[in-house]
This record gives sequence, structure tokens and C-alpha cells, in this order.
Amino acid sequence: MSAEVRPITLDAAGVSLSGLLAEPERSAPRATVVALHGGGMSSGYFDGQAHPDLSLLALGARLGFTVLALDRPGYGHSAVRLPDGQTLAEQAVTVSSAIMEFGERCPTGAGVLLVGHSYGGKLALHLAADGSLESLLAVDVAGIGHRFAVDPGSLAQLHGVRQRRLNWGPLTLYPPGTFLASERVVAPMPRREAEGVRDWPRLCDTLLPRVRVPVRLTFAEHEAWWRNTDDDLADLAGRFTGAPRVLVERLPGAGHNSSLGWAARAYHLRVLAHLEETLTPPRRLPSGGAV
Repeated sequence: MSAEVRPITLDAAGVSLSGLLAEPERSAPRATVVALHGGGMSSGYFDGQAHPDLSLLALGARLGFTVLALDRPGYGHSAVRLPDGQTLAEQAVTVSSAIMEFGERCPTGAGVLLVGHSYGGKLALHLAADGSLESLLAVDVAGIGHRFAVDPGSLAQLHGVRQRRLNWGPLTLYPPGTFLASERVVAPMPRREAEGVRDWPRLCDTLLPRVRVPVRLTFAEHEAWWRNTDDDLADLAGRFTGAPRVLVERLPGAGHNSSLGWAARAYHLRVLAHLEETLTPPRRLPSGGAV
């Protein structure tokens, strides 16, 4: 772990969820980032160790935010109790309980930004849609679209070079030692989670219009899991009919696992800039437009 980061365990309605926590050293947090990892990963995804610039947890704490990266149900400590994991809807209930329990134990500042990668992005959007988090400020997700670029029926057969291309893209996008350092980050995808992967495009029809907070969507230059032409992204953004603001951005020089590559710092700074914009109220110019 980075020097700023420590492990944490939270009680989520009887389920013990592990994770990683980084807090500002000399002040109360301005707000809290809750980061949710993708399928087959763990909370350490947001504390990459191949290079000092990779960790979202360390960066966020240095800039005055608390950052909590959770091991989703079926990962980390909860894998013993939930070896088959949970469905997306069940995860939303469990994780919502964990976030509320964290808020009772630790100061969270102005509220919570949900950050989700890949499957964690689905969970972040589900939590935003169900409205269970009163402190939710905004959602920021990456590596998740609404139209597959691969056949979801063949996901179980993907392996070797093709799976590596989908998850990572060109290996030059990552610092030396990334794959050795990532051994502690990778984890098996629980069965019940894997069985629900193909349902996501259908769930988008009901979940996305119910999101009522600002949304930012990031697509890596070498994203291969999801279709991301301009038309695809315009259609995706248009489904957030209840969100006050929807931003769609592309991240140059990045693959699907963008938080572990050379582009991680730029990506994480954009995540925190989205939070800054949410915290900063709009200001009206004086009459006449003078500044």
C-alpha cells in the first residue's frame, strides 16, 4: 500500500467488507470519494504500486479528500461468506449499507462521489439510480458503456491474448512492473456476478433515466469491451434524462484498466476535478458582465 493508505473493514448489514482508506493528514475532508473496482479486481486497483503517480487514494488524500476503495461483495474479506458473490441489485444494498456505516464512523465532508470502474461503474450507477445514498454528490465511471463490442455469450471462453487485449490494450500503456505489482489486485470473479454480466444493456433502460446527480463517463482510447463511437456515446449520454449534467470524455493513451497505466494520474485528476466542479456553486457575473 501507499504510505497514505491503510486497510479498513466495514459492517454492511452483517456482511464484512474490506477495503482501503486514505484521509487528509491535517484537515477534515472536503468530501469523500468511494471507489468501486471492476470484475476480477479488488480495492487495490485504486492504489497501483508500479509507479508513485498511480494511486487515486494517495492523490485524493493529498488534495483534501477522503478516499475509500471497497472490496465489492464476493471479494476481499467477504469472499469467505459470499464465495459466489451477489447480483448487482444485492451488491447495491450491501455497499449502500457499508457507505452509511462509514459515514457514522468517519467525517465525509460535503458528501460522496461514487467512482466506478467497469463492473464497479454498473454498481455506482445502480446506487445513484436507487437513491439510497442521501449524501451522493455525483457519479464518475470509466470502462463501462451500454453496447457490447464483444459477444457477451462468449465471455466465459475468452482467455490468453484476446482477454489481455480487452482488459489492458497495448502493454506499452503501463509502467514496467505493472503485472507483477498487480498480482495482489487481481481476484476471481464470483459466479453470480459473472452470470449477470450480459444483463447490463437491458438494465440501462431502467436505471440510467433514474440517476439524478451529475454524471461523468470516461472511455479509454483503447477501450475494447464496449462500443464507443461518437454515435454510441451520444446515445448513452441521452439516456441520463434525469441527470442535471452529463459529461462524456475520452482518455488518450489508456486501456480498459486506466487506473493502472501511465494515464492514471491525468485520469484521476479529472475525476477529482469533476468533484471540485460539483462542490463549487455557480457564480453569477455582476450586471454588465464585468469581472
